[in-house]
Amino acid sequence: MTAKRDTSRDGFRNKLETLALTKFKPIWDFIQSHPGLAKKVNKTLINNAIYKIPTRPYPFSTMSPYTSWESLNDRTYSGLHLPPVDWQPLTDKNYIGINLTPADKFEKNLPPVEDLAVLYSKTGETKYSPKSTLIFPYFVQWFTDSFLRTDRQNHRRNSSNHQIDLCNVYGLNSKITHLLRSHQGGKLKSQMINGEEYPPFYYDENGQPKAEFTGIPLVLTDKDHPKSYDFPLEKKRTLFAMGVELERANVQIGYVMLNILALREHNRVCNLLAKNYPNWDDERLFQTARNIVMAEFLKIVLEDYINHITPYHFQFFTDPLAFTNEKWYRTNWMSVEFTLVYRWHSMLPDTLIYDGQKIPMPDSMWNNDMIINKGLGAIFEESCSQPAAQLSFFNTPDFLLPTEIASIRLGREAKLRSYNDYRELCKYPRVTDFDQISSDEKVQKELKRLYGHVDNIELYVGLYAEDLRPNSALPPLVGRLIGIDAFSQAMTNPLLAENVFNPETFSPVGWEEIQNTKTLSQVVHRNIPQTNKTYRVSFYREDGRPV
Repeated sequence: MTAKRDTSRDGFRNKLETLALTKFKPIWDFIQSHPGLAKKVNKTLINNAIYKIPTRPYPFSTMSPYTSWESLNDRTYSGLHLPPVDWQPLTDKNYIGINLTPADKFEKNLPPVEDLAVLYSKTGETKYSPKSTLIFPYFVQWFTDSFLRTDRQNHRRNSSNHQIDLCNVYGLNSKITHLLRSHQGGKLKSQMINGEEYPPFYYDENGQPKAEFTGIPLVLTDKDHPKSYDFPLEKKRTLFAMGVELERANVQIGYVMLNILALREHNRVCNLLAKNYPNWDDERLFQTARNIVMAEFLKIVLEDYINHITPYHFQFFTDPLAFTNEKWYRTNWMSVEFTLVYRWHSMLPDTLIYDGQKIPMPDSMWNNDMIINKGLGAIFEESCSQPAAQLSFFNTPDFLLPTEIASIRLGREAKLRSYNDYRELCKYPRVTDFDQISSDEKVQKELKRLYGHVDNIELYVGLYAEDLRPNSALPPLVGRLIGIDAFSQAMTNPLLAENVFNPETFSPVGWEEIQNTKTLSQVVHRNIPQTNKTYRVSFYREDGRPV
């Protein structure tokens, strides 16, 4: 049952910004038709998003409830936007102007984690996104896995390189990268199947790991949900050797599709470079192609993916040199909060359409035959021809419910502050009643039953309790936190730095490839067998807002 949401705690400035950015389309069209003006507006809007909260370096990490030299430098611990609950302030002043919820009043009122499963379990039919196709959550899972890497044994720590570095393609470290390279023409190892290029198989015909891939980890383990997969032979024979753990790299067809695409793009770029620079050796070809492919996908994130997320008329674009003097231009450090705003489990539906037939989503896990048998272009189109599920409560598939509970537990282990504290951090007024969070009376009722008072709601729960913004894939606080971290940690990638982002780094040929790359569809179509067929590849549903 749905009622009207009380918008009194949305904040006047927030409402004004949303109104300005989602209305007056002719004005935004005029701005974007004048490149000089568009550059100034692009910079202003991105800065406006990032400066909603204090900039890096963070004074706190998950290392300790106080600041030390080690906590400011050891990035194996995750960052924190707000001090942990067990932080003891030494002064009477508010923390950066925020009235933080007292620790004793917050932690003691949290309900048992297991009781919160009711907020995610489906009680009816799947709710579908009015805007996004299935490729959207596939892409999110794939690209965030390269930098949001929580340690499975100690959730306060991470194994991240803190960059969008495509480690799921190139390897988490140089030793794994070495194993994945062919060492010929700069290319990654690959094989041809049915006339299309794929990564090599990890196992031999007898189901034994190939010696050439010794050093690529097999399985991720979670202290809450230990995993030890003994894949049957028919599964083993099509598992690919890729940059991260075998189990993770092959976890689901969406993840594998995008890894295959990136591999093909790398090897395609190598051919292009070799043709134009015949004197380059294998090492230079590999390193330059790697730089080019990472820069291309950074542009896709900034121009295709982020513009899909927002409900705005203005289309953001990549202009990294405009920001090098900003105070937010600092070394990247992935935070626990950033990890939690990317847990979009409810966007995966229970079923998907494959070859015109409805199949359970778990059947697409560790099942690379689905891609090999269909071909990359066709499986991309099929994924873009069906909707993603809606990011909301009461919409998570049963097989992902343990992951939702583990996410709440992660927030508690990291001693994260309350949902209201993070609202205030992000320039939203603190809510005072449950009907200010959601218009859904069932959401209001369950939150009140479980938490008693809005100040007791924890961040992970509050993030996804909110209603979606009109014409947006995301709720307000999720969207704001993603805008802050995504812009400020994508633009600071070393490849986009002032003295690096130029034709000298990427070669004139590579620079042209980067400049001509804006969408995922472009990369797909240059890496499939050349036919007259054009595949539909888009984050948008056909009845959604066009790009």
